[in-house]
Amino acid sequence: MNVLLSVAVPVTHSPGKSAAHRSELRQAKRIVVKLGSAVVTRGDECGLALGRLASIVEQVAVLQNQGREMMIVTSGAVAFGRQRLRHEILLSQSVRQALHSGQNQLKEMSLPVLEARACAAAGQSGLMALYEAMFTQYSTCTAQILVTNLDFHDEQKRRNLNSTLHELLRMNIVPIINTNDAVVPPPVPNSDLQGVNVIHIKDNDSLAARLAVEMKADLLIALSDVEGLYDSPPGTDDAKLIDIFYPGDQQSIRYGSKSKVGIGGMEAKVKSALWALQGGTSVVIANGTDPKVTGHVITDIVEGKKVGTFFSEVKPAGPTVEQQTEMARQAGRTLATLHPDERGEIICRLADLLTEKKDEILSANKRDMETAASSGRLSQPLLARLSLSTSKLNSLAIGLRQIAVSSRDSVGQVLRRTRVANNLELEQITVPIGVLLVIFESRPDCLPQVSALAIASGNALLLKGGKEAANTNRILHQLTQEALSLHGVKDAIQLVSTREEVEDLCRLDKMIDLIIPRGSSQLVRDIQRAAKGIPVLGHSEGICHVYIDSEACIEKAVDIIKDSKCDYPAACNAMETLLLHRDLLRTPLFDQIIDMLRVEQVRQCSFRKP
Repeated sequence: MNVLLSVAVPVTHSPGKSAAHRSELRQAKRIVVKLGSAVVTRGDECGLALGRLASIVEQVAVLQNQGREMMIVTSGAVAFGRQRLRHEILLSQSVRQALHSGQNQLKEMSLPVLEARACAAAGQSGLMALYEAMFTQYSTCTAQILVTNLDFHDEQKRRNLNSTLHELLRMNIVPIINTNDAVVPPPVPNSDLQGVNVIHIKDNDSLAARLAVEMKADLLIALSDVEGLYDSPPGTDDAKLIDIFYPGDQQSIRYGSKSKVGIGGMEAKVKSALWALQGGTSVVIANGTDPKVTGHVITDIVEGKKVGTFFSEVKPAGPTVEQQTEMARQAGRTLATLHPDERGEIICRLADLLTEKKDEILSANKRDMETAASSGRLSQPLLARLSLSTSKLNSLAIGLRQIAVSSRDSVGQVLRRTRVANNLELEQITVPIGVLLVIFESRPDCLPQVSALAIASGNALLLKGGKEAANTNRILHQLTQEALSLHGVKDAIQLVSTREEVEDLCRLDKMIDLIIPRGSSQLVRDIQRAAKGIPVLGHSEGICHVYIDSEACIEKAVDIIKDSKCDYPAACNAMETLLLHRDLLRTPLFDQIIDMLRVEQVRQCSFRKP
């Protein structure tokens, strides 16, 4: 027997209010997982998708063992029963025809139309037996509940159902719920979801929504055979997956056809999701059939990762990160066409703003420093990197003006020219890359530096800074956009200030052309692992050594050592090792260096190479 080991996490159940952001889904205590017919059955309609179901069962068991309360609303009984009955009918017809004709060659057989209630009766027992066998492998007990619309509208039955489900959850049992399709009447045409207190159970989408609200579930995960909700039918040229769907956006959606083995369709899923959302349950619609993600789709959703379509009642004030990326790309194309002198003027204007608005910048930085110091989460070196001063801003402005001068040759420079034939030359020319995503940690001075380099090279830029420098980054970005407005390309540089996870940003492979992480080696490794189809320009830790030769100038050597170690010791390229020629030992230069380091309170660890 397989034993599934997991660590329980403290999860509190506070029903009544849906999550405003995906990250809040990590706190979901009570979760309903709805499995569509296309998820449960195989694509060739020749049985259940055993491998897919096994991975889903494992994820549900993992979450159950973490202390969460899991419920499954499963489709598939009618589809599975139809497949079983077809098989039996075909087998029976083939035997009868063989006996009747006495020949090996069988006549073409036709299948009768199978009644849905009979299919449900034939398929439900086998479906439940499979769930029971799979969950047993993880020492998890299951219970079957079949319901109809009347069970929710009859007050006594509704209380009994509610009590049964609560008792099963209390005993750490996973309820597996399905509509009792063997006795229910056919769905009423055009019967719709009505209000918060009334919902017609016409398919398992509406059942899952009603159950989630009735049980005050924190999260409803509806798995189907599509990635999520699209603004137009999937497969059409202009179809785009919607990351976050808001109730007011419903009129802008064009729906496609429903699954060949289901009875709901995307429109039914959206209406059910909005009903559940109105009742206080968070909803995510995602793909449960893609083999690349099926093994972790449920756990990814609960971890707050950007999977499928997340339904939210709280619409953010600003644009989404996808909209920001598109805005940057469009403005970046204009930026790339500017004359080098115009790009240089933008950078010089930014340099001027750094000194003109220094009081506002330092005030914002002071708030960040106070917050970081009170939290106690940052080490002293990181606090030093977070801090800005007048001298730092002046140095930044000088560096930006130097970039402005050198930017004249950044774009359009011919690096190599080869004559292939008469009147035919092949040229290698520098061109912008496209949209860059730069992720940096607690150094707000990185923002204007990287922005200036992007402007100089004609690239659009997405910036994702650490939350510890949120106030400083915000004012610096405002000044950057003010400088960009000089030539009408304000949107070319965007600051991602939403609660987007870095891993989610790394999945925008169709919108971002290059990721540049600026920070620790651990950050670089994390970004390289998370990037999906986007090149990552990483860096190593580097060697921060200074070597003093026996012929070196004393005054210059002392100045270089002091500047490289003592001017900004928190910098990642501050000197770590000082190498001296052996002839300098016990010389005036050696003594002068040691005395200077002692005065600057630099701790020395000396050794002599044999």
